[in-house]
Amino acid sequence: MKRYIYTLLLGVLCCTAVQAQRMLPGQKGLELSAGTLSGRQPGSNYFLGAALTVYGKSGHYQLYGLEYDREQAAYKGRYLPLETYMAEAGYSLRLLSLARKHINLNAALSAVGGYEAINRGTALLPDGALIRSEEGFIYGAGGRLSLEAWLGDRLVVVLQGRSRLLWNTSTDQFRPSAGLGLRFNF
Repeated sequence: MKRYIYTLLLGVLCCTAVQAQRMLPGQKGLELSAGTLSGRQPGSNYFLGAALTVYGKSGHYQLYGLEYDREQAAYKGRYLPLETYMAEAGYSLRLLSLARKHINLNAALSAVGGYEAINRGTALLPDGALIRSEEGFIYGAGGRLSLEAWLGDRLVVVLQGRSRLLWNTSTDQFRPSAGLGLRFNF
């Protein structure tokens, strides 16, 4: 975590001389992110995501993303994979920013839908136990609070805290996470 904070601070120091126009209406960006899910087994729960952002007026933007989540549940000395494939569409509001827009604080709400797979579809375990939870389609809503630091005219580092509330799931309905992303604006 210290490494992420140092990277963010380095980015802030490097971008103080940049005075280009940013967050222009219609400007698009591609964001790649990764992070950790708070869950059962620390260190092995993670997410990977890619998102398209489309800026509107006043630095607000639309967000369209795809994400892969992987958790591991412990069972008698082995770990069962819990995988989720999700798509999301939402809107992010710029809450605060510095005068030159080097650092922004944004809040987003989104709709989420996807598919959840438990133990890669295998219900019978090697010891004869049967998984009673079912895999299937899930849906819900998500919230995100992000701190965005511009490293240049087109490069943005995104530090984010997120939570999702999912229905039709066999595992955790509330899923908080934290991550780091890199956005390139076209």
